[in-house]
Amino acid sequence: MEHLSYITSQPNLDAIFSALADPTRRAILSRLADGQASVNEIAAPFDISQPAVSRHLKVLERAGLIERDIDEQRRPARLKAEKLAAAADWIAEFKAFWGTSFDQLNGVLLQMKNTNTKEDDK
Repeated sequence: MEHLSYITSQPNLDAIFSALADPTRRAILSRLADGQASVNEIAAPFDISQPAVSRHLKVLERAGLIERDIDEQRRPARLKAEKLAAAADWIAEFKAFWGTSFDQLNGVLLQMKNTNTKEDDK
């Protein structure tokens, strides 16, 4: 993992993770993974107003997670997976840490199990 004075090499990660922090925005991204959709189509399953959905879309657009086109009267939104890939790549840098941590936890749990088994045999 490369450190540059604790500044990430991906300048937009803050905006991406901020956008992903909201469950409604994550649900919108999941919907857009199935294909582009209008604000009305996106708003349908939610119990929030269309203006609220539009505000969520603006946050996602500023983060670079979606893009919107103008198609006559509609402005369909479409997922831009490259930015999600950048976030996933950043998270993947910690995979070695997770593996080590889980291996250590597994070792402790096995040790505890062996200790309990020995005490039960007494």
